[in-house]
Amino acid sequence: MLVRMAVFAGGIVAAAMVLPGLATSYLDRPQTDTDTPAKTTQASPAKYTASKGVIMQPGAGGHFLGTFTINGRKADGMVDTGASMIAINISTARRLGISTGSLAFNARANTANGIVKGAFVTLDRVEIGTIAVRDVEAMVLPDKSLSGMLVGMSFLNKLSSYRVENGALHLTR
Repeated sequence: MLVRMAVFAGGIVAAAMVLPGLATSYLDRPQTDTDTPAKTTQASPAKYTASKGVIMQPGAGGHFLGTFTINGRKADGMVDTGASMIAINISTARRLGISTGSLAFNARANTANGIVKGAFVTLDRVEIGTIAVRDVEAMVLPDKSLSGMLVGMSFLNKLSSYRVENGALHLTR
């Protein structure tokens, strides 16, 4: 269990060093009428997978953004294959019904904003479109180190496949 936690923490450290600034600048930018292409980044069911798939179109910055349902509550997230697990900031965790007061922030992650403490959690259910997976590991990080939610490999590895084809991200359960 300790080795497993160390491997996940190492993946979060690597992702946290590269992605916070990128995710923060992208997720915090104001929505204007010229941003309508970004609204098309919502995932839609893939026709070729018999309702067990989702196709995500890239947003203006080339990132795959979608609205995920975590434990029955919606949150926007960016798919990140460089993150070993789902990373959620404290504010988003609270909106998702995660009791942050009882979390043990004893994991360390090295981010672009320095070393931060994080807490491991298990999400009961993560959904996007017609895809739903159970018992997905995640890490809660301070708001200052992450502006939203990164959807990493702890979710993607529970799928039967994921790939980029013709510029779109195809997720298959």
